[in-house]
Amino acid sequence: MTLHVYDHVTRSRRQFEPIHPGKVGMYVCGMTVQDKPHVGHMFAFVACDMVRRYLEYLGYEVTHIQNFTDIDDKIIAKATEEGIDFREVADRNIALYHEYAEVLNIQPAHEYPLVTGYIPEIIAFIDGLIAKDHAYASGGDVYFRVRSYDDYGFLSGRHVDDMRSGVRVEVGEKKDDPLDFALWKTAGDDEPGWESPWGRGRPGWHIECSVMSTKILGNHFDFHGGGRDLLFPHHENECAQSCCGTGEKFVNYWLHNGLLYLGDKKMSKSDGNFFAMGDVLAKFSPEVIRFYLLNAHFRSQIDYSEERLRASEAALDRLKRGAARLHEMLASTVDPVPEGLVSEPGEILAKAIRKHNRRFFAAMDDDFNSAGALGALFSLVRDLNQYYSAAGAAVLDAGILRDAWEFYAKGVDILGLLQGGLEALAGVGKNEIPAEILQLALDRDAARARKDWAAADSLRDEIQTKGFRVEDGPSGTQVHPS
Repeated sequence: MTLHVYDHVTRSRRQFEPIHPGKVGMYVCGMTVQDKPHVGHMFAFVACDMVRRYLEYLGYEVTHIQNFTDIDDKIIAKATEEGIDFREVADRNIALYHEYAEVLNIQPAHEYPLVTGYIPEIIAFIDGLIAKDHAYASGGDVYFRVRSYDDYGFLSGRHVDDMRSGVRVEVGEKKDDPLDFALWKTAGDDEPGWESPWGRGRPGWHIECSVMSTKILGNHFDFHGGGRDLLFPHHENECAQSCCGTGEKFVNYWLHNGLLYLGDKKMSKSDGNFFAMGDVLAKFSPEVIRFYLLNAHFRSQIDYSEERLRASEAALDRLKRGAARLHEMLASTVDPVPEGLVSEPGEILAKAIRKHNRRFFAAMDDDFNSAGALGALFSLVRDLNQYYSAAGAAVLDAGILRDAWEFYAKGVDILGLLQGGLEALAGVGKNEIPAEILQLALDRDAARARKDWAAADSLRDEIQTKGFRVEDGPSGTQVHPS
């Protein structure tokens, strides 16, 4: 089977064909960094990391770009509220993202462009759209002319005439058509802004991703990732302005991950309906969170609850115990079955390994179905346990068990279940607690002793973001490897 990816335009899966043989360009919509990351944000980045890992396993050279929106009305409002520069708000939340990405075993993107680093390119792109009559200046703002693009709505399956109902012009907007959207916005005297041909202002939200993605990856690239809530209007608008600006197709495959829901509402900063990553890491290890996010197809809606995370913790523990038992068997001093011979339980296991291997890769080839791939690993653990019972203590089909380890390790690496791969999952070679972490634990005990609970919580979060689990015991803070 070959890799097939869901196509939003045809509404069906189609065989993946890279634009450039052996190479893949992937752009992922990153965070607008007005606040700390929550677990819903990290779902998109874990999903795209899994996609990247599998593409690299298949032999593709992947160029992975993920932006940060570091200038935005909400960032400015947050900075004003705190009486600090907007860059301070952006920088601290970008730093937090990188901390959480590291412990969740998300590979660093090859570039993390910032909107503020692309202002001249954004201005030039907008100027080009105006020259082609796809955009117009109005009172210091610039708007994209939606009706100038005949294919507007193709990505989301909407029709322009059906969008008019419910659309309204906001106070201060000077549009020719209510459907038009802002490419450049006038900045107030007390707001951050840049000089442009239309006056001092800043970019609209949609234009930034079109410019950064095409400047780095080229006008036409393979994958664009982001949450399903970005499909319309953000990605629809990206398509329109990019195709009009470059005259080329924009993206071949869209990776819209599902959303995390709390009850009947999606996890959202703007609604205050979210769990910050630091709070989740205080209760669950990074590997449990990553497993939980991958134990469903990435395009699916996921219901968030501690009960589901506890279930993921128990499930991951089964995989850990399976890896530990397999490692133990491979290190056994039992004389193996002679080379060239296979026991009857070994024949059954060998057949099962081949079946689970096919099942794993069939799932990954089916639009990156990580849940199906995990199912194949659980089936392997089950069949390994049946082998141990049937073979007894005196039989060891070492070659077949090595095949099982090789497949198991390959699956764990592709899904990125844990830094260090299968040996780490099996608990092999775990290091002692580093001195740096032990010092943080002592600092936390000192903060608790002086009843500085904010400092104690901050130190707990720091320890956990570095991949260690914190427990409070009679003798103070206890730290364990996650």
